Amino acid sequence: MKRILFLLGLTVCIASCDSKTDSTMTVSGNIKGLKKGTLYLQHFKDSTLAALDSLEIEGDGNFVFNQEVQSPEIFYLYLKKQDENDLNDRIIFFGEPGEITINTSWNTFDIDPEIFGSESQEKFEEFNTMISNFNIKELELMQLTQSDENGVEPISLDSVQKLIDRNIIARYRYMLNFGLTNANSHVTPYVLLTQANDANPKYLDSIYGTLSEEVAASKYGIALKTYLEK
Repeated sequence: MKRILFLLGLTVCIASCDSKTDSTMTVSGNIKGLKKGTLYLQHFKDSTLAALDSLEIEGDGNFVFNQEVQSPEIFYLYLKKQDENDLNDRIIFFGEPGEITINTSWNTFDIDPEIFGSESQEKFEEFNTMISNFNIKELELMQLTQSDENGVEPISLDSVQKLIDRNIIARYRYMLNFGLTNANSHVTPYVLLTQANDANPKYLDSIYGTLSEEVAASKYGIALKTYLEK
């Protein structure tokens, strides 16, 4: 009986491996400390966040999803925990064909997850780190308008606003420079659409013109072209 079960399991495994193609994305990993919950693989389709697959987890935080991917794009891991808390429940990552590993913990699910195996994700994290630095700088500048505990007079609002404006300009310059220096990355059209869509269209159009044929023909490349045409 054990031999039959082993052979059946081996057959299923082989069939699963054979079903993979060059476009297959395998997302696997571990959610440390998770005893029970439902994990969903999601992405946006026609402006709606849709579930592509789901997995019931009980007693073991390991998971595996297989999904066909036409071109690199944003995916989400959504963890529906039975804790009456909707916070810390969704990880955003750039998926692409190949093996991607995501490790995290159940109680800090979306806080600094470890994501490996995606070149697009590495570029995405590089971009987000710099944008986060600009955002933190802006918050620090805004705090300069408030008196501290020692009674030090705050800097005038006009002076602070000039510094904030400079920081905003520097942030846009970084975004545009990122686009110009990463014409082969699928991250470029995505971040231009989501982070720099209010920049001067002529600059965005110039960056679009530098995109590689593959990126220009991708989901976000086409979306950027449509946005510019409008």
